[in-house]
Amino acid sequence: MKKQYVVFGAGRFGRSIAVTLQSRGCEVIVVDRDPEVIEDIADEVSYAICANVEDPDIFADLGMKNLDGAIVAITESLEASIVTTMMCHEMGIPRIMAKARNEMHEKILRKVGATRVMYPEVEMGRRVAKYIVADNFADWIELSPKYSLVEMAIPSAWIGRSIRTLGIREKYHLNVVGIKNGDEMRVKIDPEAPLLKEEVLIVVGEDADLQQFQN
Repeated sequence: MKKQYVVFGAGRFGRSIAVTLQSRGCEVIVVDRDPEVIEDIADEVSYAICANVEDPDIFADLGMKNLDGAIVAITESLEASIVTTMMCHEMGIPRIMAKARNEMHEKILRKVGATRVMYPEVEMGRRVAKYIVADNFADWIELSPKYSLVEMAIPSAWIGRSIRTLGIREKYHLNVVGIKNGDEMRVKIDPEAPLLKEEVLIVVGEDADLQQFQN
C-alpha cells in the first residue's frame, strides 16, 4: 500500500518535497492558497487543493485521516503554520514535520504537535559551509549535531588495498556504509575486496573523527 502524505505550502521547499515523495511512489496531497501554484503543480502530485488553512473548518473537508505524515512548509503566515500543525496533530497524523522561521516559532510548533522542526536554509548553510572546507570529501551531510555522512574519493595510498587491511574503523573510527562506482551503488561490502581508483566511499562517523581524518 502506498504511503500517503500531505504537504501544506507549495513554495520551492514544499514543492520539492512533494514532487520527490511522489516520484518515490507515495501518494501526495498538496494544499496551497494560491490557485496559480496549485494549477502549476497539479500534474506532478496525486491531489492538488486550493484552500486557505487559516480557516480551521477547511480541515474537515480535506479528508486527511489515516495519512502517514504531514509536511507544513508554510512560513509566510505564522498563524497558518501554527494552526495547520495543531490541526494535523489533532487529526492523529503520526509524523508532522514543520518549517520554522526562528526559535520562538519552533517552540510553538513543538508544543502544538510537530514531531520535527526544520530550518532548511540554516541546514543547507551548514552543509555548504562544511562542503567548502572539506577538501577531501565530495559531499558532507549532517545526520545529527554529532554525526555526519560524507562521500570521499579513494586516497591514492588506499588504492588496491582492502577495507579490512586498512583498518578504517579501528584506525580512523569511521564506518564505510557504501561504495559508489559511477551510477552503481553497493551497500553489501566485501571487506576483502581491493579498492579501485574510480570508486567513492560513503562513510559515517563523528564530526571530530571526520575532521581529524581530513586534516
